[in-house]
Amino acid sequence: MNYVELNISVPSAEIAEILTAELSELPFDSFVTERDRLKAYIPQDALVDCKEDADAILADYGITDCRYVQIEAQNWNALWESNFEPVDVDGRVLIRAPFHAPSPTAEFEVVIMPKMSFGTGHHATTKMMVEMILDSGLKGKIGLDMGSGTGVLAIAACKCGAERLDAVDIDDFAYENCGENIVTNGVADRITPIMGDARAIAGRKYDFILANINRNILLGDMDNYLKCLNPGGEIFFSGFLDSDVDAMTAASTSRGLTPHHQRHTNGWAALSFIKPL
Repeated sequence: MNYVELNISVPSAEIAEILTAELSELPFDSFVTERDRLKAYIPQDALVDCKEDADAILADYGITDCRYVQIEAQNWNALWESNFEPVDVDGRVLIRAPFHAPSPTAEFEVVIMPKMSFGTGHHATTKMMVEMILDSGLKGKIGLDMGSGTGVLAIAACKCGAERLDAVDIDDFAYENCGENIVTNGVADRITPIMGDARAIAGRKYDFILANINRNILLGDMDNYLKCLNPGGEIFFSGFLDSDVDAMTAASTSRGLTPHHQRHTNGWAALSFIKPL
């Protein structure tokens, strides 16, 4: 599969974050911010159906300096190696690639080769989710990482003591990449990659659910998630902006959930809720 890079000149970090949120509603699945440029990646075949929508989003924010660049699949790893720096999460976890030096002080590491999958720890939502995982007492629990991408959240949860997880993603590259990353991190016996959407979890039961996707999918699939969440279980949401918190909270509390954690970084938000007993 070939990818296309949408290379955008952005006037501020805030605009870069907003554009990331807007474009993530389309089939763009990876983003890199470099000083005054945002790079968004999308499968070439998918761009055909949404290029007008992407151009309209850029026009809404007055973006004129942008270009589409085709990237051959075999060049993806080299591209990521040139952009991917290790991510420190609160001095407790280091998210790094195999070509980075290990940390002598972190509680644990998550080693990720992202390839074409979302989730390296660079994005604010991924980092906030890892922060909540660290503070949530998952030892011995069974969980779901919905929209798992690289598997970074599932791996972090396992290394925090979760007994096992399903890692579900609709993208075939993400499914394969997650499978590779769980082997690298020594947790392949505790994480099961599954390719599919919310229908793939029907009939399964979990003590906690991690869902870092986007607002529309979270709202649309929330009932499917909650059917699988055990009473007293916790569901973690991210992938949306601060401006979406009220809608996410209203949708959750109207279903009987109790607010628990809330985090905010650079205009992005992460929330968790407890299902009543």
